[in-house]
Amino acid sequence: MNRGLPYYNDMPIFNKGTEAVYVFFALSGYLIIRLLFHEKTTSKNINIKSFYIRRVLRIFPLYFLVLFSGLIYYNVFLKYIGIDLDHNYNIIEVLAYYIFFLPNIGAVLHSPGGALEILWSIGIEEQFYILVAPLLFLLKKKYVIPFFISFTFIYFLVFALNCFSFIAEYDFLYFYLSAGGAMGVIDLKYHFGKKLKAYYQYLILICFVLFFLLDFGSLSKITIHLIGMILFPLTILSLSVHPPFIIKSKLINYLGKISYGIYMYHAFSMQAVGFFILEMNIANLSSSLVIFLSFFLVVAITIIVAHVSYFAFEKKFISMKSKYR
Repeated sequence: MNRGLPYYNDMPIFNKGTEAVYVFFALSGYLIIRLLFHEKTTSKNINIKSFYIRRVLRIFPLYFLVLFSGLIYYNVFLKYIGIDLDHNYNIIEVLAYYIFFLPNIGAVLHSPGGALEILWSIGIEEQFYILVAPLLFLLKKKYVIPFFISFTFIYFLVFALNCFSFIAEYDFLYFYLSAGGAMGVIDLKYHFGKKLKAYYQYLILICFVLFFLLDFGSLSKITIHLIGMILFPLTILSLSVHPPFIIKSKLINYLGKISYGIYMYHAFSMQAVGFFILEMNIANLSSSLVIFLSFFLVVAITIIVAHVSYFAFEKKFISMKSKYR
C-alpha cells in the first residue's frame, strides 16, 4: 500500500525482493549446515545446546523487538494519529504464531502489517534449524550428504505436487535451505567448487544475473522455485570459491555486519518516509524527484537505525555468543 505515492518498478529486478529472500535461505543453509558438518567432522560431535544458544542470542532479541514494536505501531500509534487500518485480527492469536516462530502462518492468516509480515522469513529459518540440527547430530557422517540431497528433492516434489497444500500456502520453503546445506557439505567434503571449470562458474553467474534481470511472468511458481533451488546454491558455491572480483571496502563489510537490522527495520523506514512525504506535501513534486527522495531517505534512515540498534542493543547479545563457540 503506497498511499498514492509514485514508485518505479518497470524493470523486473525491482520486483524480485521475494526471490532475494530465497537466495538468503540458500546462503543460510550453505553456511550453517556446512559449519555444523565441519564441527561434526572435527570434534566427532555437534554441541546442539551451544548451537541453539548462539541462534537465540543472534536472532531472538531483534526479532522480538520488531515484533512488539510492530504490534504497538499498528494497533496503538497509528490509531492515535488517526489512521485506522481496520485490523480485525485477535492480537493474542497473532502473538501466539509469532512467539512460537510461525510468523509465516500468522502473516497469511491475519496480514498484521508489512513491518511484521517480513518476519515470515526468520520463522522459516528457525523452524528449519530446529528440525535439522538434531538430525545432523544423530546422523552418521556418511549419511549426511545423501540425507540432504534426498530431503531436498523429496520435499520439493511434495511441495510441487501440492500433496500438503499448507506447505505452499504458508511458504514452508525448506528446500532452499536444505539445497544450500547440501551444496555446502558436498563442497566441504569433496572440494566440489575447486573442481568447477572457470567457464561453468561464469555461466552460473550469468544465469544468476539474468534470473533477476529478466521477467519470468510466463513461468509457473513451481518452475521458478526449481530454478532457484538449483541455481542459488551453485551461485553461492561459485562466488565463495572463485569470486570474479574482491571488494575491499570497510563500508560494505560494515553494512554486512548490520545487515540483519537493515532487513528488519526497512519496512518501518519505508512507512516513516511515506508519512513524511505526504505530510510535507512533497508528493506534489515531480514523480522522479519523489522516487529519488523516497529511496534516499529510506536507505539512509534504515542504515542509521540499524547502526544504532547494533551498537545499543544487538551487540550486547552478540558478544555473549563467544562463550558458546
